[in-house]
Amino acid sequence: MKKVLIINIFMAIALLGVAQKPMTLPIISTKYTADPAPLVYNDTVFLYTSHDEDDAMGFKMLDWLLYYSTDMVNWTEYGAVASLKDFDWVPYDNGAWAVQCIERNGKFYLYCPMPGGVGIGVLVADTPYGPFKDPLGKALIKNSNHDIDPTIMIDDDGQAYMYWGNPKVYWVKLNEDMISYSGEIMQDATTPAKYQEGPWVWKHDGMYYMAYASTCCPEGIGYAMSTKPTGAWEYKGMIVDASEKTRGNHPGIIEFKGKWYCFGHSYDLLKQITDKFYERRSVDMDEMVFNADGTIQNRAYWSVEGPAQVGTLNPFNRVEAETMAWSEGVKTHFETEWTGDFDWDRGTKIDDHLFVTSINNGDYILVRGVDFGSGAKTVEANVSPIYGGKIEVRVDRLDGPVIATINVDSSREAGYWKSFSAPVDDVNGVHDVYFVFKGDKDLFNFDWWKFNR
Repeated sequence: MKKVLIINIFMAIALLGVAQKPMTLPIISTKYTADPAPLVYNDTVFLYTSHDEDDAMGFKMLDWLLYYSTDMVNWTEYGAVASLKDFDWVPYDNGAWAVQCIERNGKFYLYCPMPGGVGIGVLVADTPYGPFKDPLGKALIKNSNHDIDPTIMIDDDGQAYMYWGNPKVYWVKLNEDMISYSGEIMQDATTPAKYQEGPWVWKHDGMYYMAYASTCCPEGIGYAMSTKPTGAWEYKGMIVDASEKTRGNHPGIIEFKGKWYCFGHSYDLLKQITDKFYERRSVDMDEMVFNADGTIQNRAYWSVEGPAQVGTLNPFNRVEAETMAWSEGVKTHFETEWTGDFDWDRGTKIDDHLFVTSINNGDYILVRGVDFGSGAKTVEANVSPIYGGKIEVRVDRLDGPVIATINVDSSREAGYWKSFSAPVDDVNGVHDVYFVFKGDKDLFNFDWWKFNR
């Protein structure tokens, strides 16, 4: 009996430790996102995603979103970078399926499929944030009803290739301008085994890799290898096993700061609120490891905590409130609004805001790996009060020590953006930070925060 009691105590301690570990997957918790397309540029990962609307029953996808990170744990939402409205020749507004963005010669090219035989279009921008414009006014690729899920790989010799298709792989050589192609569109007679859709092609140590949604249904992420960019492709196994947790899938593969990462999506966020099935997916990501022979290690599923953080976050710079590793309850919202009285001579002063909203009692935001250095004296938060409330700033755990409490007074010009500050208790070094919201209801909107020395 004594032995059993001791074992149970140790199990309880172990479970408590697990419970206190911050959850960070799916990596986006404020919106439903799918079809991840990561791009590494200037020591930043830019993550382009498709977007399932909150009320989607089937596929309801109107625009493409952008998130970015420098540490692979905290992701900042930028907002919508493009939509079907950017293509005058597209006859519908629902069908913003899987895209990929690639940089070449200082330009950023976003390849967008239009389901139903409309084709694959391309948008071009001078920055990864956009604005993206349609340089062609028509489809770049219009080959069949299977023109979906484009992926692009630029080989070491400068030749760019585009691959796409369901249930077969098509490919073509892109010209250096990236908005035209040469030669014929080829249907790959050696489409790899267990291929469904969603190809992603890259090169590593002289070998070519194609990851894709594999098996059906459900779909995991499988992969194949080749000695040439045009195949033949030899199936090698699964990167992420198929399971009912995934149903569909779509890979994105990158190397960042010496590590490789595999992105995909699941229905885990949806399943936290309902057992019913809707097309409301969420992007996941984990480290990917190569074996000595070039094959890729298998994982049964995404880990709860996700990959290790690479780098820390500086709290003494302004940090957007929509920067987070995880959150509960809150949403994000974009709004163009007045920030001053109307001036009949000069017009209104307007401002664009992407901010955290739907904040209620007990909701919180988690930011991981915040480096306070030798300490902070104050913290400020820019909010727009509704009913008002408090922001408890806690470290290391959701119920961890409170290092500051920011009081948001709704009587101070409610509805306008104002900064509220509070003194900070002794804190130094690196900590996970929780912004825990307290109050009655509809507390406030939250734009940004900053610690001060």
